[in-house]
Amino acid sequence: MARTSKATDEKTGPAPGAKRGRKRKSAPPADNMAVQAADEETAGKIHTFPVIPMRGIVLFPGAMISFDINRDASIEALDHALENDSHVLLAAQRDKDTDDPKGADLFGFGTITHILQVLRLPVGGLARVIAHGGERAKVINYTQTEPFIEAEAEIISEDEEQAPLTDAENPAADPLLALVRLARENFQLYAELYGKIMPEIVIEASDCESPGRMADIIGSNIPMKLEQQQRLLEELNTLERLKKAFGVLTYELDVLRMQRGLYEKVKVSLDKTQRDYILREQLKAIHNELGDPENMDSDLETYRKKLSSGDYPEPVVEKLNQELRRLSHTGGFSAEAAVLRDYIERVLELPWKNKSEENPSLTHAEEILEQDHYGLAKVKERVVEFLAVRQNSADLNAPIICLMGPPGVGKTSIAKSVARALNRKYVRMSLGGVRDESEIRGHRKTYVGAMPGRLIEAMRQAGALNPLILLDEIDKLSSDFRGDPASALLEALDGEQNVNFRDHYLELPFDMSDVLFICTANQPDTIPPALLDRLEIIQLSSYTEDEKLHIAKDFLIPKQLAKHGLKKSQIHFNEGAVNSIIRFYTREAGVRQLERQIAAICRKAVKTLLTGGRKTININADNLEPLLGKKKFRSQPMNEQPEIGICRGLAWTSAGGDTLSVEVNTMKGTGKFKLTGNIGKVMEESALAAISYIRASHEQLAIRKGFYKDTDIHIHIPEGATPKDGPSAGITMATAMVSALTDTPVSNNVAMTGEITIRGHVLPIGGLKEKILAAKNAGIHKVLLPWENESDLSEINQEIKDGLDLVLVKTMDDVLNQALERVK
Repeated sequence: MARTSKATDEKTGPAPGAKRGRKRKSAPPADNMAVQAADEETAGKIHTFPVIPMRGIVLFPGAMISFDINRDASIEALDHALENDSHVLLAAQRDKDTDDPKGADLFGFGTITHILQVLRLPVGGLARVIAHGGERAKVINYTQTEPFIEAEAEIISEDEEQAPLTDAENPAADPLLALVRLARENFQLYAELYGKIMPEIVIEASDCESPGRMADIIGSNIPMKLEQQQRLLEELNTLERLKKAFGVLTYELDVLRMQRGLYEKVKVSLDKTQRDYILREQLKAIHNELGDPENMDSDLETYRKKLSSGDYPEPVVEKLNQELRRLSHTGGFSAEAAVLRDYIERVLELPWKNKSEENPSLTHAEEILEQDHYGLAKVKERVVEFLAVRQNSADLNAPIICLMGPPGVGKTSIAKSVARALNRKYVRMSLGGVRDESEIRGHRKTYVGAMPGRLIEAMRQAGALNPLILLDEIDKLSSDFRGDPASALLEALDGEQNVNFRDHYLELPFDMSDVLFICTANQPDTIPPALLDRLEIIQLSSYTEDEKLHIAKDFLIPKQLAKHGLKKSQIHFNEGAVNSIIRFYTREAGVRQLERQIAAICRKAVKTLLTGGRKTININADNLEPLLGKKKFRSQPMNEQPEIGICRGLAWTSAGGDTLSVEVNTMKGTGKFKLTGNIGKVMEESALAAISYIRASHEQLAIRKGFYKDTDIHIHIPEGATPKDGPSAGITMATAMVSALTDTPVSNNVAMTGEITIRGHVLPIGGLKEKILAAKNAGIHKVLLPWENESDLSEINQEIKDGLDLVLVKTMDDVLNQALERVK
């Protein structure tokens, strides 16, 4: 029986119960003898056969094979063969991944195969075939490709197999006979080492005297590439074919011998390791009996001394003593010993009772916060309040503060300043992109490479029970099949539960109630509600231009001068230059880009000072362009005059506030309503609410009845490359539509923000400070705001509100009275 392949037409496997006699003439079953005689009579002649393509295998003459087919063309070829003489030509595909092969996709040599048995399977239209390889055949040409492949092939006989070589007929020096004998011996050695070749094949090979048959047996049972098997099949010279087969056999035999040698070496090494372990344990027992302290495990002594000299809670002492007993009974070089050592060392390094001494001075804290940050009065006030309460009541649980605001406003640096003001150890944990719960709670120590979670590792790094831990970018946490790290933070960030925080690796309760957690986030939307409920949100808004000017002068410029090795006498920034950088080269809520632009100027200044021979450089608004290039941003000033259908709205972005123009055109048509400008779903719904309000109030607004039937309305918001969404543009779009429908211009000195209802009421919005700043920067003096945002105005600095007429509106009537020119 031949070795089977991974795949033929679909799947291949050994023929159940198939056997072969010791000599090649008796290989086919008894009922196939007539077929073999017919093959011998027709050898060398051209006959037509249906063709079944084979995936990844070459069938050799004399081999039995079992394979499954389900391709329509192969089923048709099989049925055609069964209706005639049950003979098919099996030819290997050049590329086994080809699903619908044609003649050009097949090799030119194949094997005439006799179909012995066919089993039709009810699932998937499969047919399981058992067949016996006959003679080689060379394809002359393909007579058809549909509904199956059919080919004219020349059957090639092997005359030398009809008269096997013997010692009597051939002298001992005959190289062909010697090669056959060598091949038989090596094949038997290979079968013994490999252990997976069937006994019938080994017996047939040991009795084989035909060079061609011996080559075919090797080709069928030795691992080869498809191209190697095909070359063996196509080789008609029996001596050359046997040489090629013998070469592959010798190579595979050498590989098996090498594998066996490596296995013996590894086995000997393992036996030696086990022997050393037993001797070492016996030696340890002898030393224990003798009571010789010099031979005790030094690591165990070190751990015990550190445990007895340190101040550890009772549960920790019990747990470590238990682990030390386990370590004393474990081989020093075993994997378990390494795990136990790592666990004991990590537990001993944790600050179970050690606390750093805090500085309770409120004056000192205020000085530090003022030194490090300009503005941020609300944040500074909250920190000082916390310190005051801690002085008055030491039992108060530490709050979980979350600094929330746009990028670059100083959230991370505030946490550093708070740690410095309190004299606490500072540890930063970046949570952006963390999606494995084990990152927070650790791994079970039974796992390979287990380690504590980030919280426990932060406590070890701090070396104190009362550090300040910054959980940076808490809104960027992710989750997947490995768990939800946000949920793992719930216990640590709950003042009632974190006194007994449990890490999976430690398996011991750890007190984190004295830790001051400060979180940072850009927005609350992605924080899970249960986690958000544990946080005390302190909102950080965008900086005004005046605040950015002070920050640049007092913090950023001195910092960059020091980094670039410049002295104050070598470079001077005047206020006009800083204001121009803020206004025309950066557009952000914070000051990161501003610092980068200052650093760019410092780099160019250093180059000029070193190469240009100048000793002093003055930076003003006039020489910024050679240093930073052309202006990157330009603010949208207010329109030169009132216009019909154009209204100025206010928007909030991650980079601060901005103004946007809403343009409306009306045209004769069929009542179509169109919105453009890359707007989102919420803004689209606001536009629909606005048109619903206008239709319901057309009489009050002096708009003719039925306008929506014969007038097309097109709303467009410029800068279409920028996505826009949110409900606060509702009253802006409504005002622009009323203006266009009534041919009434909108005042060019008015900007507005607010959500609209279908009844014309104005609802409150967010980002008020940033929007007012945007209107002021655009030169607009009157800003319409929702009446319910009145309480938010008290939290905005007076310098921002100076020069602005802030009008509170309740309904669209109030908006139109203030915005449209006809009612003024």
